[in-house]
Amino acid sequence: MIEKYRLETSRKVINNPKVVSFDWLKSQKLDNVRRFLKEQLLKRFLEMMGNIYPHLIRVFYINLKFEGNNLVSHVKGVDMEITHDVWAAITGLEYVGLRINKGNIGVVENLNKVQYYRSCLKNPQTQIRTYSVGGLKLNERLLALIVTWILTPRGSNHSVLTEEDLVYIYFIMNKVKINWIHIIKEHMQKAMRLRDYHCPYAVLISKFLLYYEVNLEDETSELVKSTLEVNNGSLSKMGFTKINGRWVSMDSEHGGSSSAAQAENDDKD
Repeated sequence: MIEKYRLETSRKVINNPKVVSFDWLKSQKLDNVRRFLKEQLLKRFLEMMGNIYPHLIRVFYINLKFEGNNLVSHVKGVDMEITHDVWAAITGLEYVGLRINKGNIGVVENLNKVQYYRSCLKNPQTQIRTYSVGGLKLNERLLALIVTWILTPRGSNHSVLTEEDLVYIYFIMNKVKINWIHIIKEHMQKAMRLRDYHCPYAVLISKFLLYYEVNLEDETSELVKSTLEVNNGSLSKMGFTKINGRWVSMDSEHGGSSSAAQAENDDKD
């Protein structure tokens, strides 16, 4: 069983990490989103770039264990215990806030998820079958991208939000602090448990390797490309256009983009 797990993990695809620049958010007058994310202490984590080491990332996951509140792994003879102090040093995140997971999202007080999702839509009269991202308003749509591609990344199906995604967006927009260290660790466990999930957090794990001074000589590395940054092109693919210095929906302004088209474009970001 252990050997099967190791084999499956060694074959997992590594998520292409996306990056969000707070300077870009400011330049595009996306001030609300910038403020929401800053209040969650996510600036350093969302802006992380650098080389990633695909082979060693897989080794990290193969040897990954969860001991108490810490991650523990072993790479190239180096034992790594990722304590809260290490998280703070690398990401600026603190182990504080709500610890949300699939087992407790149903107890979120005063949150009717369908009603809240409807309030996020450009057209609240839209018939709701799934929590599709295609019809979301600008701030909610951008936060959906950040949640599904960076905070809790998955390999596919970014066009439909899970209940957890929706709850994260709700708390971010309502300025309720989320324990992102807990969320990221839970997501790592989920990624290792489910076959169709890719290996997430490539840049973060590479930063762990650097922090613990793992020997990276002769290791194959890849640089996070600028094409993976969330930018103006990302907003255009979502169905928004810039008019008089402000981003607006093509649906409402020009009728040039349907919600369905936006959803189809989402997995191509």
